[in-house]
Amino acid sequence: MINLLKVLINNLSYVILIAFIISNINMFKKIIQKDEFRLFDHIILSLIFAIFGIVGTYSGTDVYGAIANTRIIGIMAGGILCGPFVGIVSGIIAGLHRFTYDIGGITSIPCAITTILTGFASAFIYIKGTRFEKWVYGLIGGFTMESIEMLLILLISKPYSSALSIVKSIYLPMSFTNAIGICMLILVIQRIFNEKDQIAATQAQLALEIANKTLPYFREIDSDSLKKVCSIIKDSAGTAAVAITDKDTILAHEGLGEEHHISGVPIQTTATRQVIDDGIMRILNHPKEIQCPNKKCPLKSAVIAPLKEDEEVIGTLKLYYAKENGISYTTQKLAIGLSMLISTQIEISKVGKLKELATKAELKALQAQINPHFLFNALNTITSFLRFNPNKARELIVNLSTYLRYNIEETNTLVDITEELEQVKAYVGIEKARFGDKLRVTYDIDEIIHIKIPSLIIQPLVENSIKHGILKGSGSGNVSIKVKRLNLNEVEVVVQDDGIGIPQAVIDSISNGTLRENKIGLCNVHNRLKYLYGKGIIIERPAIGTKVSFILQDNTKGDK
Repeated sequence: MINLLKVLINNLSYVILIAFIISNINMFKKIIQKDEFRLFDHIILSLIFAIFGIVGTYSGTDVYGAIANTRIIGIMAGGILCGPFVGIVSGIIAGLHRFTYDIGGITSIPCAITTILTGFASAFIYIKGTRFEKWVYGLIGGFTMESIEMLLILLISKPYSSALSIVKSIYLPMSFTNAIGICMLILVIQRIFNEKDQIAATQAQLALEIANKTLPYFREIDSDSLKKVCSIIKDSAGTAAVAITDKDTILAHEGLGEEHHISGVPIQTTATRQVIDDGIMRILNHPKEIQCPNKKCPLKSAVIAPLKEDEEVIGTLKLYYAKENGISYTTQKLAIGLSMLISTQIEISKVGKLKELATKAELKALQAQINPHFLFNALNTITSFLRFNPNKARELIVNLSTYLRYNIEETNTLVDITEELEQVKAYVGIEKARFGDKLRVTYDIDEIIHIKIPSLIIQPLVENSIKHGILKGSGSGNVSIKVKRLNLNEVEVVVQDDGIGIPQAVIDSISNGTLRENKIGLCNVHNRLKYLYGKGIIIERPAIGTKVSFILQDNTKGDK
């Protein structure tokens, strides 16, 4: 038994060596790092892991006419890592090969059945096994399938005495070797998946850095500012050229080919129009796919990502490269990140166009909400999470997007209170990420309330509690947000903190309309509520902190 174990471990070393070599082949990496596998990708991966199984059969050791092997290692690892299709198909291929592999033994049928069952087991683990690390399921799966194989040998193989001798000889060595081998193979290939996450995090951070650099040029969008944006992206991302279009025209092009990719001319390529039509990113790896009318164009590959406002495509971002097949997984992630951030920045830029409406007090407050310091602090917070918690970073990006989208909408219409509270939670989520356990926010909200209210009526009060109540005090504290129905026609909103407490002078200045301009958000909420409902905010000074409340009514007369 010890000698057999040594032989199997030696065979296992060859499997791991082959896995290491394959995992460093660019074609294999490109397939593994895709966000979604196509049918062709599934077939290639199935063949690769089936080959692992077949090699395990050929390298096996004869034991009483049976083969002590490492066949299920590739099947189990392939299914756990790459999904049901790969596990089942590779299991069937390797299983049929084992059935037809003529060594004159008595175990071909149970071994073939076990190999196929291993594929189905790996598919089940891929779908259901989310609690532990994948290698843990591989370890358990390896022991389990080898136990099933031994049971099938005892039940199917004849004579029983020979089957029993085979099981006694190979059960423990094969179970141990295959279970450990599956773990090792998963860990080797898992490295590629980890690289994928690291690439995504790195490119997201680069996209944020580019967003910081380009932000000033989105305040007034014109051909010159967009040309500068393209130049910054080109230099930062190392592309050959960058272009931005609207739905009909090339707005700016910087880099190679700019002598014939001219700003202001209509879009000419089919791929760009397809992206505008369906909002799906296109990858072009050959000049024929780019379809540039200039035969001497130096641009050989490109990725075209949609720019969106809400769900509507408003244009495209195009990253060009001077070599064919130049679009890697890294490039795709960068394009996705940049297109999302540029789309958001374009929306933010619309705030500048609202200056002509500055005579309305509510629009002055709206513009005050989009604070450059808050935006940069939020971006820096997201960047810091990218290094150690990419999932949290993605959550914060969604929060920031929700916050910015809500803030740039018109404020002369009423919105459902659930939309206002969604924006409040997005803001709080960003601030909690910045300050961690120092900031604690609780919600006590009647979920069935769907009253229409003016937008940006609760968030400024929450922001005031955090910035001026908690952070200017001890730097740590609690904020509670309550929304409760008082009766059929009235809803009470309360924002309370245990911070430093609001000065009486501020309360007095709100009442007489002399509040300083840097407090315009608080004063604006008071004035709009007073205009709509006849009564503004009520500010109280409990023993600790500040309590701000107001009453909303269903029979509003509209925000004008």
